[in-house]
Amino acid sequence: MSPRRPSVNEEMRRRSRERLLRATIELVEERGYEATTLAEIAERAGTARGLVSYYFPGKRQLLQSATHRLMHRELAAALEREPSAADGRELLARAVDCLLGLPVRHPVLMRAHMAGILQAEGFVECPEQQRLAALLRDSIGAWGSADPEQDYRMLRALLMGAVFAQLIPGAPMPLARLRAELFQRYGLGWDQGVPPD
Repeated sequence: MSPRRPSVNEEMRRRSRERLLRATIELVEERGYEATTLAEIAERAGTARGLVSYYFPGKRQLLQSATHRLMHRELAAALEREPSAADGRELLARAVDCLLGLPVRHPVLMRAHMAGILQAEGFVECPEQQRLAALLRDSIGAWGSADPEQDYRMLRALLMGAVFAQLIPGAPMPLARLRAELFQRYGLGWDQGVPPD
Protein backbone atom coordinates (compact mmCIF):
# COMPACT_ATOMS: atom_id res chain seq x y z
CA MET A 1 0.00 0.00 0.00
CA SER A 2 1.41 3.37 -0.97
CA PRO A 3 1.60 6.16 1.64
CA ARG A 4 -1.01 8.90 1.55
CA ARG A 5 -0.16 12.16 -0.12
CA PRO A 6 0.58 15.08 2.26
CA SER A 7 -2.54 16.89 1.00
CA VAL A 8 -4.70 13.89 1.99
CA ASN A 9 -3.14 13.84 5.48
CA GLU A 10 -3.69 17.58 5.83
CA GLU A 11 -7.36 17.23 4.85
CA MET A 12 -7.82 14.41 7.38
CA ARG A 13 -6.28 16.57 10.12
CA ARG A 14 -8.54 19.49 9.16
CA ARG A 15 -11.64 17.30 9.32
CA SER A 16 -10.65 15.81 12.69
CA ARG A 17 -10.11 19.29 14.11
CA GLU A 18 -13.46 20.48 12.70
CA ARG A 19 -15.27 17.52 14.28
CA LEU A 20 -13.70 18.31 17.65
CA LEU A 21 -14.75 21.97 17.44
CA ARG A 22 -18.30 21.03 16.45
CA ALA A 23 -18.58 18.40 19.21
CA THR A 24 -17.37 20.93 21.78
CA ILE A 25 -20.12 23.40 20.86
CA GLU A 26 -22.80 20.71 20.96
CA LEU A 27 -21.76 19.27 24.32
CA VAL A 28 -21.18 22.58 26.08
CA GLU A 29 -24.59 23.83 24.91
CA GLU A 30 -26.22 20.57 26.09
CA ARG A 31 -24.40 20.09 29.42
CA GLY A 32 -22.42 23.20 30.25
CA TYR A 33 -18.66 23.65 30.34
CA GLU A 34 -17.89 22.03 33.69
CA ALA A 35 -19.96 18.91 32.96
CA THR A 36 -18.30 18.34 29.58
CA THR A 37 -15.12 16.24 29.52
CA LEU A 38 -12.45 15.99 26.85
CA ALA A 39 -13.15 12.26 26.59
CA GLU A 40 -16.82 12.98 25.81
CA ILE A 41 -15.81 15.56 23.20
CA ALA A 42 -13.49 13.03 21.53
CA GLU A 43 -16.20 10.37 21.61
CA ARG A 44 -18.81 12.71 20.11
CA ALA A 45 -16.31 13.74 17.41
CA GLY A 46 -15.47 10.11 16.64
CA THR A 47 -11.76 10.65 17.28
CA ALA A 48 -9.16 9.29 19.69
CA ARG A 49 -8.82 11.12 23.01
CA GLY A 50 -5.15 11.80 22.25
CA LEU A 51 -6.08 13.88 19.22
CA VAL A 52 -7.71 16.47 21.45
CA SER A 53 -4.39 17.10 23.18
CA TYR A 54 -2.58 17.03 19.86
CA TYR A 55 -4.65 19.95 18.52
CA PHE A 56 -5.42 21.88 21.73
CA PRO A 57 -3.38 22.39 24.94
CA GLY A 58 -6.49 22.13 27.12
CA LYS A 59 -10.26 22.24 27.37
CA ARG A 60 -10.39 26.02 27.82
CA GLN A 61 -8.42 26.64 24.60
CA LEU A 62 -10.60 24.10 22.77
CA LEU A 63 -13.73 25.93 23.91
CA GLN A 64 -12.38 29.32 22.82
CA SER A 65 -11.42 27.98 19.38
CA ALA A 66 -14.80 26.28 19.00
CA THR A 67 -16.66 29.43 20.03
CA HIS A 68 -14.59 31.63 17.70
CA ARG A 69 -15.33 29.17 14.86
CA LEU A 70 -19.08 29.44 15.56
CA MET A 71 -18.86 33.25 15.78
CA HIS A 72 -16.92 33.41 12.50
CA ARG A 73 -19.44 31.21 10.70
CA GLU A 74 -22.45 33.12 11.99
CA LEU A 75 -20.84 36.48 11.16
CA ALA A 76 -19.88 35.33 7.65
CA ALA A 77 -23.48 34.19 7.04
CA ALA A 78 -24.88 37.50 8.34
CA LEU A 79 -22.58 39.56 6.11
CA GLU A 80 -23.32 37.46 3.02
CA ARG A 81 -27.09 37.08 3.39
CA GLU A 82 -29.46 38.39 0.74
CA PRO A 83 -30.03 41.07 -0.19
CA SER A 84 -26.30 41.64 -0.49
CA ALA A 85 -25.02 44.78 1.19
CA ALA A 86 -22.74 47.07 -0.79
CA ASP A 87 -23.04 49.84 1.80
CA GLY A 88 -20.38 49.76 4.54
CA ARG A 89 -22.82 51.02 7.16
CA GLU A 90 -25.16 48.10 6.45
CA LEU A 91 -22.26 45.64 6.72
CA LEU A 92 -21.22 47.05 10.08
CA ALA A 93 -24.84 47.00 11.30
CA ARG A 94 -25.11 43.32 10.33
CA ALA A 95 -21.84 42.54 12.10
CA VAL A 96 -22.92 44.31 15.30
CA ASP A 97 -26.35 42.66 15.27
CA CYS A 98 -24.91 39.22 14.66
CA LEU A 99 -22.44 39.40 17.52
CA LEU A 100 -24.84 41.13 19.91
CA GLY A 101 -27.31 38.31 19.28
CA LEU A 102 -24.89 35.56 20.34
CA PRO A 103 -25.97 35.58 24.02
CA VAL A 104 -29.59 35.23 22.88
CA ARG A 105 -28.88 32.35 20.48
CA HIS A 106 -26.16 30.61 22.57
CA PRO A 107 -26.45 31.72 26.22
CA VAL A 108 -24.74 28.70 27.82
CA LEU A 109 -21.88 28.70 25.34
CA MET A 110 -21.29 32.45 25.52
CA ARG A 111 -21.34 32.43 29.33
CA ALA A 112 -18.66 29.73 29.36
CA HIS A 113 -16.66 31.55 26.67
CA MET A 114 -16.69 34.91 28.45
CA ALA A 115 -15.83 33.26 31.79
CA GLY A 116 -12.89 31.54 30.10
CA ILE A 117 -11.51 34.80 28.78
CA LEU A 118 -11.42 36.11 32.35
CA GLN A 119 -9.42 33.06 33.55
CA ALA A 120 -5.64 32.94 33.84
CA GLU A 121 -5.20 31.69 30.24
CA GLY A 122 -7.01 34.79 29.00
CA PHE A 123 -7.80 35.48 25.38
CA VAL A 124 -6.51 32.83 22.97
CA GLU A 125 -5.47 33.88 19.48
CA CYS A 126 -6.13 30.88 17.26
CA PRO A 127 -6.86 30.44 13.54
CA GLU A 128 -10.60 30.65 14.21
CA GLN A 129 -10.21 33.91 16.14
CA GLN A 130 -8.04 35.35 13.37
CA ARG A 131 -10.70 34.59 10.75
CA LEU A 132 -13.33 36.25 12.95
CA ALA A 133 -11.04 39.26 13.44
CA ALA A 134 -10.52 39.57 9.68
CA LEU A 135 -14.28 39.77 9.06
CA LEU A 136 -14.74 42.40 11.76
CA ARG A 137 -11.73 44.38 10.50
CA ASP A 138 -13.14 44.28 6.95
CA SER A 139 -16.54 45.44 8.25
CA ILE A 140 -15.10 48.43 10.08
CA GLY A 141 -12.96 49.21 7.02
CA ALA A 142 -16.01 49.11 4.73
CA TRP A 143 -17.78 51.43 7.18
CA GLY A 144 -15.08 54.01 6.42
CA SER A 145 -12.51 53.72 9.19
CA ALA A 146 -9.31 55.70 8.65
CA ASP A 147 -7.47 53.21 10.91
CA PRO A 148 -9.18 49.80 10.60
CA GLU A 149 -6.76 48.02 12.96
CA GLN A 150 -7.31 50.40 15.89
CA ASP A 151 -11.02 50.77 15.19
CA TYR A 152 -11.36 46.98 15.00
CA ARG A 153 -9.79 46.70 18.47
CA MET A 154 -12.22 49.26 19.87
CA LEU A 155 -15.20 47.57 18.20
CA ARG A 156 -14.08 44.19 19.56
CA ALA A 157 -13.82 45.63 23.08
CA LEU A 158 -17.24 47.27 22.85
CA LEU A 159 -18.87 44.09 21.52
CA MET A 160 -17.24 41.93 24.20
CA GLY A 161 -18.49 44.34 26.84
CA ALA A 162 -21.99 44.31 25.37
CA VAL A 163 -22.07 40.51 25.21
CA PHE A 164 -20.85 40.30 28.81
CA ALA A 165 -23.46 42.86 29.90
CA GLN A 166 -26.24 40.65 28.54
CA LEU A 167 -24.97 37.61 30.45
CA ILE A 168 -24.61 39.06 33.97
CA PRO A 169 -26.81 36.87 36.19
CA GLY A 170 -29.48 38.93 37.91
CA ALA A 171 -28.60 42.20 36.20
CA PRO A 172 -28.49 41.73 32.42
CA MET A 173 -28.59 44.75 30.14
CA PRO A 174 -31.31 44.62 27.47
CA LEU A 175 -30.13 43.91 23.93
CA ALA A 176 -32.06 46.84 22.43
CA ARG A 177 -30.35 49.35 24.75
CA LEU A 178 -26.87 48.00 24.00
CA ARG A 179 -27.64 48.01 20.28
CA ALA A 180 -28.86 51.61 20.43
CA GLU A 181 -25.61 52.71 22.08
CA LEU A 182 -23.43 50.96 19.51
CA PHE A 183 -25.53 52.12 16.56
CA GLN A 184 -25.38 55.71 17.79
CA ARG A 185 -21.61 55.51 18.25
CA TYR A 186 -21.10 54.33 14.66
CA GLY A 187 -23.84 56.46 13.07
CA LEU A 188 -25.95 53.48 12.00
CA GLY A 189 -29.68 53.67 11.35
CA TRP A 190 -31.97 51.62 13.61
CA ASP A 191 -33.54 49.98 10.54
CA GLN A 192 -30.17 48.69 9.32
CA GLY A 193 -28.90 45.22 10.11
CA VAL A 194 -31.47 43.08 11.90
CA PRO A 195 -33.44 45.30 14.31
CA PRO A 196 -34.70 43.46 17.41
CA ASP A 197 -38.44 42.82 17.72
